[in-house]
Amino acid sequence: MTASADIRRLRLLSANIQAGSSTRRYSDYVTRSWSHALPAGNKRSSLDTIAELASGHDIVGLQEADPGSLRSGFTNQTHYLAERAGFGYWSHQPNRNVAKVAGSANGLLSRLEPVEVADHSLPGRIAGRGVLLGRFGEGDDGLVVAVAHLSLGAQSRRSQLSFLAELLSGYRHVALMGDFNCTCDRPEMELLYARTRLAPPAHRVPTFPSWRPQRAIDHILVSPELNGVAPRAMPAANSDHLALALDIEVPASALQIPGDAGRSAA
Repeated sequence: MTASADIRRLRLLSANIQAGSSTRRYSDYVTRSWSHALPAGNKRSSLDTIAELASGHDIVGLQEADPGSLRSGFTNQTHYLAERAGFGYWSHQPNRNVAKVAGSANGLLSRLEPVEVADHSLPGRIAGRGVLLGRFGEGDDGLVVAVAHLSLGAQSRRSQLSFLAELLSGYRHVALMGDFNCTCDRPEMELLYARTRLAPPAHRVPTFPSWRPQRAIDHILVSPELNGVAPRAMPAANSDHLALALDIEVPASALQIPGDAGRSAA
């Protein structure tokens, strides 16, 4: 949707999809633990529901998408969602693979053709976290969208946020989305705000647990130039996180005109 000749409004979505598994109460983490390792539990239907949600957006960041292990029936879930939701461009970043039984990846779906897609491993006490970065315009003024999944521990998050701050510090039009596993006012988050143009969200939207949202730990942080508006949470099928959406206003000069919608950035 175009707001004016010089501004384009884009709809962003961030979703921890839990590899298509279903968690509707805390006890499910124990009683349904088998679904995190076996290709069962109607994951395909959940993915179709997530694809329907994603189809209403322009750029989608995924966390905990299975890159093609036993539990997903060896389906690359990012690719599957891109095809089902009609995205011309997609990329994924496998971060963790447990004996080919269960894998986890960040994913990026886009209706705009990226100039570049890069992935970086994040530091931490336990390996297996990363950030996927897409650039949609030339130079430091181009739009940059990053997708990350941070650690549970504050010490690891601090080192990860320091890394992200260095990675994103040179960009003017930037959005960072993902599962941060912490609220936006945690002390370690100040590293990000102090060293980049990213700002704390004006409105905190609880996203976890999905069946009774109490904690705002999924975020879409944007620089002031992008004028993020209308944050909203919605179910990502039966994941334990709600998906988070945000509209942004991007200067036309910061975007590359999309090319052939049939090509993939993977």
